[in-house]
Amino acid sequence: MDYKFIASKIIESVGGKENVLSVAHCATRLRFVLNDYNKRNETELENIETVKGMFMTADQFQIIIGSGTVNLVCQEIQKQLNLTTEISVEEKNEGNIFQKSVKILSDIFVPIIPAITACGLLMGLGNILAANFFQNGTQSIISLYPQISGLASMINTFSGAAFSFLPVLIGFSATKKFGGNSFLGATMGMIMVSTDLLNAYSVGTGVKIPFWNLFGLHIDAVGYQGTVLPVLAISWILAKLEMKLHKVTPSWLDNLTTPLLSILITGFLTFIGVGPVLRGAGNILTTGIMWIYNTLGVLSGGIFGLLYAPITLTGMHHSFIAVETQLLAAKEITGGSFIFATASMNNVAQGAAVLAVLFMTKDEKMKSTCSASGITALLGITEPAMFGVTLKLKYPFYAAIIASACGSAYLALTKTLAQSLGAAGLIGIISMRPESYFNFIIGIIISVVVAFILTIIFWKKFGLDEESKKTINENEVKNDLAFSSSVTTSLTSCMDGKVLPIEKSKDKVFASKALGSGIVVEPIDGNVYAPCDGTIEFIYPTKHALGITTPDGLEILIHIGIDTVKLEGNGFESYIQEGDIVKAHDKLLNVNLDIIKNSGYSTQTMMVLAQNENLDIEVYPNEYANKYNEVIKVKKNNRY
Repeated sequence: MDYKFIASKIIESVGGKENVLSVAHCATRLRFVLNDYNKRNETELENIETVKGMFMTADQFQIIIGSGTVNLVCQEIQKQLNLTTEISVEEKNEGNIFQKSVKILSDIFVPIIPAITACGLLMGLGNILAANFFQNGTQSIISLYPQISGLASMINTFSGAAFSFLPVLIGFSATKKFGGNSFLGATMGMIMVSTDLLNAYSVGTGVKIPFWNLFGLHIDAVGYQGTVLPVLAISWILAKLEMKLHKVTPSWLDNLTTPLLSILITGFLTFIGVGPVLRGAGNILTTGIMWIYNTLGVLSGGIFGLLYAPITLTGMHHSFIAVETQLLAAKEITGGSFIFATASMNNVAQGAAVLAVLFMTKDEKMKSTCSASGITALLGITEPAMFGVTLKLKYPFYAAIIASACGSAYLALTKTLAQSLGAAGLIGIISMRPESYFNFIIGIIISVVVAFILTIIFWKKFGLDEESKKTINENEVKNDLAFSSSVTTSLTSCMDGKVLPIEKSKDKVFASKALGSGIVVEPIDGNVYAPCDGTIEFIYPTKHALGITTPDGLEILIHIGIDTVKLEGNGFESYIQEGDIVKAHDKLLNVNLDIIKNSGYSTQTMMVLAQNENLDIEVYPNEYANKYNEVIKVKKNNRY
């Protein structure tokens, strides 16, 4: 497969390089943030071989590629755009509070899903080895073959890691998302599950709870194994505290005192008030959810099964991850998670509907789409099936959600719950409680059979064969006449000092213009200024580089020093954070040039335009420039 060609065609179809602000990917989708969403050409996209479908959300244009391929396509797109996942522009801050909250939860929990899933599948494998399936339910594989008992014991140890140390995973991911040092977040997570504390799972078993006497204040020394809400709150507090300390602490003290105070203060807050309160809130949440589910029974299962696919379309299903993680972490109380079971019913129903379309359609392109996306859906990835087939034909989608409701209602009736995460599909059985295997299989059969039969009924009743032939290219987009206009932007020097063309950089990558055209400043003091009005799109944790986007879409990278990333922030003081709106000449950073020089690194500072297409760039060298001197003039040729 020619990923280079596919990437270039996708870039062209979303409006060209100048129209792309950022691109990232999840398990199956490319996620584009564009300058002008009206420039996308969905007809061209549908004719690209790997594209299974596409849709708009509040702040993204998402293209369905499929697992195993999307990451390779994304890498090639980022390469052609001169972007990486680390320095790509952040997504536009659009949407209501609920949408933003869903996205935050998604960004925190999606990266840790592989770890939880791996341990969950190991847990399922351990249960298969230990469950009494043989000789009338009296013997397990381990009892029949005692020589593998050591292997089973090892698997059992491995399987508990992600759940026992869940605060470490969440602390790392959440603190990073909130703008703090992710390793401090992980450290805070380690503190919350320290072996010096009473294990949270031991509370309520009659064990005496140890405590600290802090100036007469009685503080329980209990761990936070398997908790979610306390870790999220603590990570937010830690990140905001760290950022505040960076701003007010002198640079020569920053690296020493900021981590110390961040952990010390946050640690006290954790055990004195925030942790216990949110532990209680988390217990109420999980108990309440399970009470509603158990009380409504079949009705709750049916409703949730019916709505799961529509919720997935909005992306809000990512918010379930936090709830499901809490349910699974507290499975001694809840018994497990019904969310995973419902997701499995939904996924196999979508897969069965697609296979029914494969069976009925005479359109060869539709058959090709169905054969791949149907199997994928049965194994747990439904986006290619939904966006490529069932949603386009509508009635197979209706058949699938009705089937999902039927299967989920049966699981609710039989109280079939998952004990871990995994692949929500046919092989999801390994994630279920052993006593629920049989009922899970029945639920799968119900979902598959109902979806398949209903799709065939709808196919014949509504004449979908002709519809399937025309829906492959139904989203025709008329190409607007192209015309050009230009916008001229002046950039002033980001530091006081001697200004040279970028070719004079001592860094060969910058000198080659691989990162864009621009200038080099040989600074005479350490103040770094905004070269124009704009938004701070990113700032590296080490503060040696930052990105600014102008109101008309120019992307500017400022890189202070050469190889200064190795200083890990030593000598750098920041006055900004991501998302800040700045004016030209605003002070952004202060850099201790002596620390850079004494560490053996060059102080040369590069300021480049991250994209070159449709830009006419003039550079004005200067023996001595200050923050008010124009050093670059950019003429941007826009296409509409």
